[in-house]
Amino acid sequence: MNRLRFSRLRRIAPILVAMLALASSSCGFHLRDALSLPADLGPVRVIAADPYSPLAQSLVQALERAGATPAPEGAGNEVSTLRVFSERFADTSISVDQFGRSQEFSLRYATVFALRRGGDGGFIVPRQAIELSRDYVASPSDSLGKNSERELLTRELRREMTQAILRRIDAASRISSSVPQTDTD
Repeated sequence: MNRLRFSRLRRIAPILVAMLALASSSCGFHLRDALSLPADLGPVRVIAADPYSPLAQSLVQALERAGATPAPEGAGNEVSTLRVFSERFADTSISVDQFGRSQEFSLRYATVFALRRGGDGGFIVPRQAIELSRDYVASPSDSLGKNSERELLTRELRREMTQAILRRIDAASRISSSVPQTDTD
């Protein structure tokens, strides 16, 4: 009996795989391309309002993985600068229980940043803000669970913020590379 089921499954499996591949290609799904940094970016320095910011450290590591060279100490104006002007977390109560204690929260993370090219000082990515949020449930009687849930969400939001900033840089570099250059004589 089991042998019969296995042989049927072996005959049907390639058909199921083909149908799945056809269905995923027809819905417009495709893998994200590799991160594209501007060709004239040069060495990059990440500056944050808080010099020990985990976001700034994460951005340095992510830019290095993407192929950017870190700026040497004491480098001048030839260095591109990714400046993180501010980053803020805020908890907002979404719902309360019958005793007026908060049970559900929204954790928001907002960052304002800009990327300036070294040399001429033009903006690759002008000053802009990104805001991310996650909702979580926290029992008023379990304060340790609430803190650990919030810490986990904080780390996740920082990781996602790093990726969101890199996607903005990627989008800006793709737009600038697709704009035709005109000669002015």
